[in-house]
Amino acid sequence: MKETIRKLARQMKAGRKSPGRTTRSVIVLKHKKGYDDCIRHLKAAGIRPVKAVRRCRLIGCEAPRGVDWKALKRHPSVAYIEKDRLVKAHGRAVRSGQTGGAPIKAECRIDPAKIPWNIARIEAPPVWKRTKGQCAKLAVVDTGIGPNPDLTVAGGVNTIDGGSFKDDNGHGTHVAGIAAATGRKRIYGAAPRVRLYAVKALDQFGVGFVSDIAEGIDWCVKNRMDVINMSFGLAGESRVLREAVARARRKGILMTASAGNDGPNNARIDAPARYPGVLGIAATTKGNRVASFSSRGKGIALAAPGVNILSTAPGRGYVRMSGTSMSSPHAAGGAALLRSLAPAKHAACIARKLVAAAKPLPGGRRAVGAGLLQVAPAAAALRSKQARRARAGGGVRAKRIRP
Repeated sequence: MKETIRKLARQMKAGRKSPGRTTRSVIVLKHKKGYDDCIRHLKAAGIRPVKAVRRCRLIGCEAPRGVDWKALKRHPSVAYIEKDRLVKAHGRAVRSGQTGGAPIKAECRIDPAKIPWNIARIEAPPVWKRTKGQCAKLAVVDTGIGPNPDLTVAGGVNTIDGGSFKDDNGHGTHVAGIAAATGRKRIYGAAPRVRLYAVKALDQFGVGFVSDIAEGIDWCVKNRMDVINMSFGLAGESRVLREAVARARRKGILMTASAGNDGPNNARIDAPARYPGVLGIAATTKGNRVASFSSRGKGIALAAPGVNILSTAPGRGYVRMSGTSMSSPHAAGGAALLRSLAPAKHAACIARKLVAAAKPLPGGRRAVGAGLLQVAPAAAALRSKQARRARAGGGVRAKRIRP
């Protein structure tokens, strides 16, 4: 096998037309055997590996234009090669600037004044009497999470360069606050005590490579996250991203993703929101209407507030943003509450409860899915099912997760 890889590297090097600009691609191998040898000989061919995710048999590469990728695709060790596409965040700032807040005061009780309209709208607060999400782990795959008095980050990873997972854009911190703000200073998120993790896979401009996203999802699988929020999208197709999502699904992780901000013009919503096992979330206004910018198409499961949403910013401030990016973490936080209530339930069961409990909205399924996210009714339905099983003497058992 080593000799064939060496021969292939020589062929690719010989077949290069001109140095030119570099392109970035993802090589996925059929087997882990020969992984290191493949990397060494790619380097020898002038192809620079920039990402190596052994568990996924994935190698992200930069190469000069003109490299003969077709020769590599024909190699028996290679499953497939695709362009390392860029994804982009689905949030945008509102005109109002950053705001400060009062000094922190230690509190044990819920202050109703700190519950934003959007968190009340999805009926998350009634569930807090039983759980605030403390038994669940929620990962935000985004631009990172910055320090804020209303956020407690349990850990994280930077899949771009291995450095800090702190936010250098603001998008990820805002998303994290919607899902998990603690209420210590100014606002509550949907699940105020969920164990929050930052997966920095988008850069300071809110864009990132699919290979970085795939590594981030793999990190979530390895570290046994319960819920993953993905407030970004890709208009095209990516087998790498689809397979990363499928691996997380098989491990019982519930995933939420923003539908996109392309309005009613496009025929479909973005990936990964349209992939199996992911709850695609549309955006609604304060008047419970679908937002004008919210993408339409097959794959939308639910809708949640996404216009003029106040949430956390890096530092001590708070900002308002709009986008389906803001809608998705409402569902992620709600899913974390249900997971905390019933840790033995797998993702598909929790997702079904959330969809079944949704409040119907005008616009149709291609615009708002089943309707407005309603966490309290979903939690009540989940607890009712548990009670029926307990009365029947069967207890609560974990179900096998379908691949």
